[in-house]
Amino acid sequence: MTDTSRTNRGNGVGATMAERLEDLHAWFLREVLPLEAVLTQYLRNNWRNRAEVADLLQDVYVRVYEAAKEQKPVSTKSFVFTTARNLLLNRIRRDKIIPIETVDDLDALGLAADAPSPETQSAAREELRHVQAALDRIPDRSREAFILYHIEGLSQSEVALRMNIAEGTVRWHLKTGLEALADQLFGEIPNRQAKR
Repeated sequence: MTDTSRTNRGNGVGATMAERLEDLHAWFLREVLPLEAVLTQYLRNNWRNRAEVADLLQDVYVRVYEAAKEQKPVSTKSFVFTTARNLLLNRIRRDKIIPIETVDDLDALGLAADAPSPETQSAAREELRHVQAALDRIPDRSREAFILYHIEGLSQSEVALRMNIAEGTVRWHLKTGLEALADQLFGEIPNRQAKR
């Protein structure tokens, strides 16, 4: 009779628990530990308290090791850094504190980045400048009502209170502001009177 635990040891089928743990341990030493320097740097760059980096590193190792008991990842590096990123995000959520320096480089690895291209960002900035310039050219009170209602999200009654005017006047300012903005952005709208 053949010893199936020895012949199938690589995939874990028929392997004893001790053999699977030995294989997992060897994988961890061979694949995960060589990432320690870059992983430590990543944690230092993305966590506000450098004194906690060693603990974070150990937490990442524990999570990776425990997850690999079930199934080893296809890409060890990607898995380790995704685990580190998720650990940091969980800590941030737990602490309910999100200082800006904490989230500066969380997407530096590009693991989950679907950021718009530089061309798309540039086009969006140009469009925003165009809208801002158009807003600057509409009448002051209409612009104020438009910004309070459409940008700051106030209700018409809140805009009326803030501007110290009647709600009907707010509606009029919003309508004329929107028309003036449309004229600025898209040119004079012909036959506006005919469509009213």
